[in-house]
Amino acid sequence: MEGGPDSVCVLGIDLGTTSVKAALVVGTERGQVVAESCSRETQAYTSSVEAGLQGMEQDSQRIIRALNECLAALPQQQLQRVSHIGITGQMHGIVFWKRDQGCKWTEGGTGPIFEPEEVSHLVTWQDGRCSPAFLSSLPLPQSHISLATGFGCATIYWYLKKSPDFLKSYDAAGTIHDYVVAMLCDLKKPLMSVQNAASWGYFNSRNKSWNTDILKKSGFPVHLLPEVGDPGSIAGRTICAWHGIPKGTKVGIALGDFQCSVYSCLTERTDAVLNISTSAQLTISMPLGFQPPETPDPSSAVTYFPYFDGDYLAVAASLNGGNVLATFVNMVARWTEELGFQIQESAIYAKIIKAALDQNDSHLSVHPTIFGERHIPEQLASVTSIAASELSLGHVTRAVCRGLIENLCSMLPVQRLMETGVKRVLGSGSALAKNEVLRQEVERIFPFPVVYGKDVDAAVGAAMVMFQRK
Repeated sequence: MEGGPDSVCVLGIDLGTTSVKAALVVGTERGQVVAESCSRETQAYTSSVEAGLQGMEQDSQRIIRALNECLAALPQQQLQRVSHIGITGQMHGIVFWKRDQGCKWTEGGTGPIFEPEEVSHLVTWQDGRCSPAFLSSLPLPQSHISLATGFGCATIYWYLKKSPDFLKSYDAAGTIHDYVVAMLCDLKKPLMSVQNAASWGYFNSRNKSWNTDILKKSGFPVHLLPEVGDPGSIAGRTICAWHGIPKGTKVGIALGDFQCSVYSCLTERTDAVLNISTSAQLTISMPLGFQPPETPDPSSAVTYFPYFDGDYLAVAASLNGGNVLATFVNMVARWTEELGFQIQESAIYAKIIKAALDQNDSHLSVHPTIFGERHIPEQLASVTSIAASELSLGHVTRAVCRGLIENLCSMLPVQRLMETGVKRVLGSGSALAKNEVLRQEVERIFPFPVVYGKDVDAAVGAAMVMFQRK
């Protein structure tokens, strides 16, 4: 086994949107390596009684069940050597619980486990119950990040105004990963990292505090807000031998999944990270000592995320990535079906990529923002410069791929990367890995060397953070 039989392990956990992942990381002469990992789909999406079709909720019980299944699948002898646990998960979302009845501990097949008890559904980052009109009725936050639907504080305001009795049932709240940390360490008051607090809104990253004065004036239940600590610090110790992990194991304060993903692959300040999976992100490190502006610019395409050790990341987070290509493939499949033919979408994907590889260039211009963008939600996709000679599948596919990269670069321009001192681009994500046309367009547009195969992994990143703090 990597790291030898007596080496200490660090456990990283990522409570993601669709799955839970756990990774055991050990130290070797070559640095930190993943000794074991496991992933389980949560299948946790559930309907929202109060919010209806706009709501996006997940069953907390199912998420914790997937977490228990994940850990039960890891080798017991390695779990017994875990010294630290790093936990990350989907930002912005919120779950409520009763402090003294948040979970019950029972004996599982691999040792003590906890199961949620008096816990609400998780209202996820994808939740759409807070309309633009509702958000504009709320007090203006003192924060560098614009408030959006799906943000924890916005969701609390929604319950306060639409379903106040719901809030009376609970006296604690946090992200789903804050909840897990609170249960493992039996925290009397939830503890949240600056990263997660910033993602909730109404949090001032400069002085690391909630906008309590602003919130109190509007009747906001400030007692629900967690205490806030620095990312990388220790939240507490496990109160039981959880899945065989020793009682008293140090647990880190829960971290943002985006920051952990970047941490798992970013080695130099002069690297930019380009990740294209379902959505897409282009990220750079801000210079040492950078502080975000006092107030947000709602029209800005770049958001500043608190990182580690007081640093910030500048992030162009696009809602349009691999999901655009998937929609394009689905459209082609529907057209062929309407014409009386049946072709599997996977076969269509392979064929359009091949066609685009045969077509080295395309003057067709596709602006592929079919899902809008947070800074300009009303601007959807468009196609221009349509010539009769450029209507083949190859031309269109190449133009869509180029459009995805150009859209990211319109949000965080190449010129700004050069001014910041970027020397290379780290390419990651499933869409980039399986699409050679996309990679060609990345290399055409970025004037830096592009390195692929740097897989971003939030669970591994969370473990690496705790490894550095050992």
